[in-house]
Amino acid sequence: MIHKHYDVIVLGRSIGALTAAALLARRDFTVMVVGHGERPPTYRLDQHVLRRRAFTMLAEPSPAWRRFLVELAQSQTWKRRIAPAVPMLQVVAPRRRLDVPPDMLLFGREIDREFPELRRVVDELYTELAYVNGAADDAFSHDAVWPPGTFWERRETARYAAMLPYARAEPDADLLVEFPRGHLFRSMVTQSVLFATDLSALPPPFAVARLHGAWTRGLMMLPRGEEELEEFLVERILAHGGRCLLDERAASVHVRRGTAAGVVIDGDDHPHGGSFVITDMDGETLASLSGGEGIHKRALREWPRITSSVGRFVVSLIVRREGLPEPLGPEALLLPFPSASAARPSAAPRAPDGAGGRSSAPRQARPAGPARPVVHLQRCDLPPPSTDTLLVAEILLPDRGPLSLLEARQAVLDALTAELPFLERHLVLVDSVHDGLPVWVYDGPSRRLVERALLKGAAPGAEPMVRQLEVDPPGYLGLAGEPIRGPIERTLLVGRSVLPGLGQEGQLLAAWGAARLVTRTDRRKERMRRDMWSKVEIG
Repeated sequence: MIHKHYDVIVLGRSIGALTAAALLARRDFTVMVVGHGERPPTYRLDQHVLRRRAFTMLAEPSPAWRRFLVELAQSQTWKRRIAPAVPMLQVVAPRRRLDVPPDMLLFGREIDREFPELRRVVDELYTELAYVNGAADDAFSHDAVWPPGTFWERRETARYAAMLPYARAEPDADLLVEFPRGHLFRSMVTQSVLFATDLSALPPPFAVARLHGAWTRGLMMLPRGEEELEEFLVERILAHGGRCLLDERAASVHVRRGTAAGVVIDGDDHPHGGSFVITDMDGETLASLSGGEGIHKRALREWPRITSSVGRFVVSLIVRREGLPEPLGPEALLLPFPSASAARPSAAPRAPDGAGGRSSAPRQARPAGPARPVVHLQRCDLPPPSTDTLLVAEILLPDRGPLSLLEARQAVLDALTAELPFLERHLVLVDSVHDGLPVWVYDGPSRRLVERALLKGAAPGAEPMVRQLEVDPPGYLGLAGEPIRGPIERTLLVGRSVLPGLGQEGQLLAAWGAARLVTRTDRRKERMRRDMWSKVEIG
């Protein structure tokens, strides 16, 4: 006996899953979204709101996101929600600071101040990035299946892939070949890409250009980050008649005659029927939900192997605002040490200071030991009347590296205090959901431990990190992993494992591909989709 039948059941609450659900709900399909145990972006300790994941809306300038807003007639609503990040990216290293502002004239002055010997090379790099990203925007503005599966999909997508510079380049080709090895600017570019991709290693050259370009061509931010994006997408799903059960999880995928026919919600005896099951899980996890039933022979024979040896370790810090340098931007990369090739002895070193300006005198940097990680730092000033700031610090933590999971929180804190000298005395609270350690609560110079059982919305023990992926063999153009079509008939994948080389944009492209495959099964709704563009959006 089936509870209710839906056209589409979506498992997951990632940007890819919710985007696919919103598109299909807009196209008049009946949609149910099941969170499937994925925890919300935030959790609490008393009045303090902490984040379990760092989130930067790097896909905002992508045609995949802009087309989504147009189809849902939400362009103006979205513009009211976002704000420009100024600077778009900031690099902080011992005795160094480099801002990447939206104004390229100001960026040129930054390069002249810090790296005058590289001005020509930097200008040439960003000219090339503008060309690559312009071509990519043209290619991704078309409604195609990325990565393609069938013969006709491969033929169609190949026409657009031919527009992508470096798409057929050798995987080890280096866009930064003219930059000295170990130079701070080279490190800035590569680290910005590593934090943007879903692969554990540097992606192919096209993805390097695309992902670094996402940081440097008009970065936008949401005041409440991922939580606000999730609210926006869920609101759109509900507005078009969808159903969202974000706190529920699927106990199993119901398979009938070798085809996915619905899901069984944990605690229910009977399945919810569905013509399609879309998920942001990887194929192996999806297959385990069916108990191995219904997996087609091609998947058993040719399915790519997805592994992981690197995780994203995230620390949330509540800090009194007076302890932070005023020039500290909303997005920063803290690099542990400058290279000898990047040193400029004749120039006065500059770094953010606690007075709101740039320090005119050298400050002795702490020595960088092997455990000092590269940190991606986000600054979120809390709204009045609060005088605190939420810092979200993220590192890429290898499973086998110099840092253990239990040492990572202190290592992140050491890296921050090395570059933000007044931070330590203004700490209010420090926590990570990944290490299972008690919350560190500060009262002046003393620190007390608060048990995790007092947290609301967090597990009492350690929660798994978001994993960076390794794909064997590499998929389409070196950017793809698993195919959109899942290992069971009528299942579709839209998660990080589909196009991991492109990060967030890869999830959006997968969502568009899944929505297209579902829509084409109903010719009436496909025709309706072509006729439903509003005059406001077209104008």
